[in-house]
Amino acid sequence: MIKKVYIVGHRNPDTDAIVAATAYAELKHLLGKNEYMAVRAGHLSPQTEYIFKRFDVEPPKYMPDLHPKTEYYMSDSFQTVDEGASLWTAMDKLVESGETVLSIVDSEGHYKGILNYNSIALNSVKILNPKRNDIFTASLRLIEKTLNATPIVEFDPDEKFNCSIMVGDDDVETFKALLEEHRSENVIVITGDRQDIQKLCIEFGVRALIVTKDYVLGKELHELAKKNHVSILVGHDSTMTTAMLIEYSSPVIDMGDKSIQPVHADDTVQKIRPLLAKSPNRCLPVVDDDGKIIGMISETDLLQEPNIQLILVDHNEPTQAIEGVEHFIIQEIIDHHRINTFTTRYPITLINKPVGSTSTIISNMYRENRIPIPKKMAALLLCGILSDTLILQSATTTEYDVLTAEYLSSIVDLDIQALGNDIIRSGSHIGNRSATEVIHQDMKDYTEGKLKYTVSQIEVDSTSEILKRKKEFLDELEASRKASGNLFNALLVTDITQLSSIMFLASDQTFEQVVNLPQQSEHVYYMKNIVSRKKQLIPLLTDLLSQVER
Repeated sequence: MIKKVYIVGHRNPDTDAIVAATAYAELKHLLGKNEYMAVRAGHLSPQTEYIFKRFDVEPPKYMPDLHPKTEYYMSDSFQTVDEGASLWTAMDKLVESGETVLSIVDSEGHYKGILNYNSIALNSVKILNPKRNDIFTASLRLIEKTLNATPIVEFDPDEKFNCSIMVGDDDVETFKALLEEHRSENVIVITGDRQDIQKLCIEFGVRALIVTKDYVLGKELHELAKKNHVSILVGHDSTMTTAMLIEYSSPVIDMGDKSIQPVHADDTVQKIRPLLAKSPNRCLPVVDDDGKIIGMISETDLLQEPNIQLILVDHNEPTQAIEGVEHFIIQEIIDHHRINTFTTRYPITLINKPVGSTSTIISNMYRENRIPIPKKMAALLLCGILSDTLILQSATTTEYDVLTAEYLSSIVDLDIQALGNDIIRSGSHIGNRSATEVIHQDMKDYTEGKLKYTVSQIEVDSTSEILKRKKEFLDELEASRKASGNLFNALLVTDITQLSSIMFLASDQTFEQVVNLPQQSEHVYYMKNIVSRKKQLIPLLTDLLSQVER
């Protein structure tokens, strides 16, 4: 059963990726599909944060990875029993439900232990002990329910106490001696129509007297029981059956297995596998942060497909996808980049259009489904288009993007140029941000055959600030390159006022020697009229890579 479908952009997501995921999830909801949920695989950039705050929209939940977790496989169908219920009630529920385990909980649903056939078997020796001189916990109320008995005289029926069970079938003198041996205990006596034993027990002051086979006690014994504070219950079964059943009136918490520790929904499958192997039933309860049970997980569950599926937006390359994507079924990919190898286990919906923004595609999916675009979503989608196309000036911009932007601006009554200037400006200042933060803010991984590289991009209104920190940025690029084993790592710094860029390059010598671009300074190249990573820079780099000896 599919529990959630996460709609997620690429790692280190830009504005377009997060807007596309948010707006597409909203479209799914408007179509009545509430299992869809937008998430993000990285932190918000200053630009994206500005946009979501400006239009008062909650950003998608941050999800750093999708490594298999308990919650993706667990069953939310489970049976519980209150810790104060009798063992008899619990066993009846266990059989009726067809489950192999019951989770024992308190009145607020907190996990306390497990009742399974193994724990019942371990207690069977005690329950079936013919000497019947053991001590167990019970209450008169639980005994009544277990035996289906009728209270005739009753004191403190809900009080739990430790008691010992005796069967009154000896001669009076012998039984009197047995009672003396147990004087310090709470004694419950089971007997039939033996009036002599009944009177002896009441005079002795036992905790309770259980009379079997619906035998009627005389009025004088009723009065004597009230005087001596002795409870009297009348049952329907024989003395032997009653003696066998009574210990099943123990609270289930005393008979359950309290050694089995629960797991949490966010525990990884790798962590819980050895715990499952040690569990007698090969299953474990799952609890939330407050210790309340929310599901069960078994070894069999781990053999099934996870209850999470994915929709990828604004990317289609495995190296750019959220970590752990390979463990899940992908329903759809919606993108506007080049198509690279992405193997799926099942047929999927693939929408890939040569437009300037994934937000353009999502906007028109509303129109195709004849769903009015909510104003807040229209504002976000417009920002996504303007951000990814540099206010419709990037080489990737198509007439389709322009027409879509004009349609969205009419919905939200915002000027395209003014809004575009605001959002570009919101992300253009480096300020005190570290080189690591800037480079990883919008970094994408690429693969050409066996060669790997990354390209980051940032838009600024002047390159002077970043050039003053040239060494810091080149050092960070080189450290990141070596850590990943890449051929090169690049940072494209796009000047939105000049519609050109500079490129910082940290590279293996085999690549940099084939780079024949205008060099502004060592490891820094001037990229005239280049503002698009996907349409202009990546094809250029791909051509250069073809010249590298492999």
